[in-house]
Amino acid sequence: MPKIEQLSRRTPKVSVDELLAGLHPSPRFGEVSFASYRPDPAQPSQAAAVKALQHFAAAVDRPKPKGLKKLFGGAKPEGRSGIYLDGGFGVGKTHLLASLWHAVDGPKAFGTFVEYTNLVGALSFRKTVEALSSYRLICIDEFELDDPGDTVLMSRLMRELADAGVKLAATSNTLPGSLGDGRFAAVDFQREIQVLADQFDVIRVDGEDYRHRGLPAAPEPLSDHDLKRRLHDFDGKVVAADEFSDLVSHLEGVHPSRYRQFLDGVDAVAWHNVHTISEQAVALRFVVLADRLYDKDVPIIASGVPFDQLFTPEMMSGGYMKKYFRAVSRLTALAREGQAGEAAV
Repeated sequence: MPKIEQLSRRTPKVSVDELLAGLHPSPRFGEVSFASYRPDPAQPSQAAAVKALQHFAAAVDRPKPKGLKKLFGGAKPEGRSGIYLDGGFGVGKTHLLASLWHAVDGPKAFGTFVEYTNLVGALSFRKTVEALSSYRLICIDEFELDDPGDTVLMSRLMRELADAGVKLAATSNTLPGSLGDGRFAAVDFQREIQVLADQFDVIRVDGEDYRHRGLPAAPEPLSDHDLKRRLHDFDGKVVAADEFSDLVSHLEGVHPSRYRQFLDGVDAVAWHNVHTISEQAVALRFVVLADRLYDKDVPIIASGVPFDQLFTPEMMSGGYMKKYFRAVSRLTALAREGQAGEAAV
């Protein structure tokens, strides 16, 4: 028999040290390297990106000048403080970013853009700067600007970390100068966006964008009877089984910075009566949970609507469509794993 728990009853307490310790690549990218990346011969920019990142890693690991050497004889840093991988979904940007993280000596941090903004929300801006200023490398996956507040916050954070000598590396499917387009009045925040862009040298990673392949087919939802029966497939494991509406409501009281710890020890999740989410704030919060489930490779079994109906058509075509597309793709992969035994990729 599986051990049944409920996420809707979990409220993790996480210390500052635990939050910072959680900023590392997920198990999915726990052992990747530049050598394990396979550039597409038809896309020379992929091999070029590997070389650029290897050069960047060497620069990060180069000892900083101290004392009089720092004042008079230290070599000037090469290029900008950061490197920015721009490319479509599915071209290996996260693999490359995680490879950079593994190639560099610490202290260092790896997290999604949302995890860093959530870290500031949990600690305060000044404490976040103090905590991260001693790091040698900060890796930011899926860099994206969702609102004016994020724009101002991340502009200040990146500038202060760069001034402290921290090297920055980021991935995104949007060029730095175009961040925020279609999501808010980005033209009113061009100064902040330009400050962000000025921190990075852009490396293009070309390849087929999997959005052009369409959404993957979501598996047919289970009946509640079949869902309960399928729980026995996880014999001896911990399964978090929740009424979907209870889980969605509970997430409002759990800070997204704690979602990694929220899922600690969970081997699979079972959701009863999944329904379409109609509120934007709720949907964006759920996207973070989907990312953490995918990071931990947690299979899903579910009843209710299929995951390609999790968000409204307006959301799937609006300013945050990239987030929702990613969430649907990842939840679908985890549902295929849970319900059909297919490995999530």
